[in-house]
Amino acid sequence: MTTAPSITSAGQAALERLRTWPGEHSVAVGLSGGVDSSLTAALLVEAGWQVEGLTLWLMSGKGACCAEGLVDAAGICEQLGIPHHVVDARDTFQKEIVQRLVEGYRDGITPLPCSQCNRSVKFGPMLSWAQQERGIERIATGHYARIRHGRGVGRHQLLRGLDHQKDQSYFLYDLPQEALGSVVFPLGELTKPDTRREAARHGLRTADKPESQDLCLADHHGSMRAFLDAYLPPRIGQIVLEDGTVLGEHDGIEHFTIGQRRGLGVSWSEPLHVVRLDAAMNRVVVAPRAEAGCHSCEVGAVNWISIEPPLESITVEVQVRYRSAPVMAQLSPAEPNENDRQRSRPHRCRLEFHEQQFSITPGQAAVFYDGETVFGGGLISAE
Repeated sequence: MTTAPSITSAGQAALERLRTWPGEHSVAVGLSGGVDSSLTAALLVEAGWQVEGLTLWLMSGKGACCAEGLVDAAGICEQLGIPHHVVDARDTFQKEIVQRLVEGYRDGITPLPCSQCNRSVKFGPMLSWAQQERGIERIATGHYARIRHGRGVGRHQLLRGLDHQKDQSYFLYDLPQEALGSVVFPLGELTKPDTRREAARHGLRTADKPESQDLCLADHHGSMRAFLDAYLPPRIGQIVLEDGTVLGEHDGIEHFTIGQRRGLGVSWSEPLHVVRLDAAMNRVVVAPRAEAGCHSCEVGAVNWISIEPPLESITVEVQVRYRSAPVMAQLSPAEPNENDRQRSRPHRCRLEFHEQQFSITPGQAAVFYDGETVFGGGLISAE
């Protein structure tokens, strides 16, 4: 007979934190059907919380986040003996994520849908549904991040997850204080191997389920190119050097991103990288790497999550891609534009990097840190 795995020290510590959590111990857990959210629910049940599962239906048809995910989420709830609710969020997802994503690529930027999805589709709507439909004041997810909850008039602060290989705070910078104050992240101090071992200890059906490596929309359509081709018709344009020298043709600027080297379909005396996507002229502009760096950028639609908006220049660590290492920069407040105001983010800033940076990509997030604490973040501007 196989002996069940014993609890890990990280799992034990997570249980103690949950058991001593202040306030009521009732929660709606966002279940995607993956191992992380499954263990989140299992730990909360084990810690004695009143737990209900909640899965958002984002898309129809094939896709790990939808058809297969719904089945696995329902199976986990059955296994844990908790209710499972499915909320139809397809219209919201189409409007807030799919349409904005397509418009961004059409306009020559490389959007980051995950942070927008967390704010507009997941955390806010899940919390609202839990409060209004079930009388539950808290939600929990399987994100690898931590929260330092404010007491009294203090702000809630977002912190990196302890496992820096899995830390997902980059995608959570846009959460409002209201949501942050009502969220529980049970996996914030676990590593991914800890999660797998704890899931095996609970005998969860998702314990060995592989992780999706792509954006959910890419999974759903088979590839990011296939997703974009379903919404944007081919638009033949030129691939050019900065001086306008024509090197070749492309079938849509949406198939390129800043910094890209492979798959350009052109040849030159040295390797070339995409440095700009010119939507007005429908051109992909390329240059040698030595000419592809920049010392500064503007960041709009800024959300200051853990601190009040600074009134003067501050030094921060900045992460400009999910997998990029943080770099030092001087952050100076700037005048917001109409775009920022329309997003209900009346904050903008300018970043001056201490060292020249490569692949600063309009549409991606620049997230500001002070060690483990997320100060805030926003979207790199094309202006």
